[in-house]
Amino acid sequence: MTCIFCAIVAGEAQATILYRDERVTAFRDIHPVAATHILIVPNRHIDSLNTLEDGDADLLAHMLFTARALAVQEGVAGSGYRLVFNTGADGGQTIYHLHLHLIAGKFTRFTLG
Repeated sequence: MTCIFCAIVAGEAQATILYRDERVTAFRDIHPVAATHILIVPNRHIDSLNTLEDGDADLLAHMLFTARALAVQEGVAGSGYRLVFNTGADGGQTIYHLHLHLIAGKFTRFTLG
């Protein structure tokens, strides 16, 4: 089975893309838990935080700075937002492609996949 996030990055699956560069792609979650729910994924497939390599520190920093810029763009930086990495089944990860959730505003449901 093809990774859905890899398909989105490759333009083979539909998503509302908010940001893309040579390292990451950010798009709206199709099952949002709050008014603002954006996923930031590396363009290169990485299963989870557990499979990161030593050289991936810059990628993680880039994901965090991208999240901050998107929070400003979405108008939620001032009021606050949450950043979440789910890792493994017991950590709530349901799609095994590393992704960072940017969540802000009123929660509509309480599960993060």
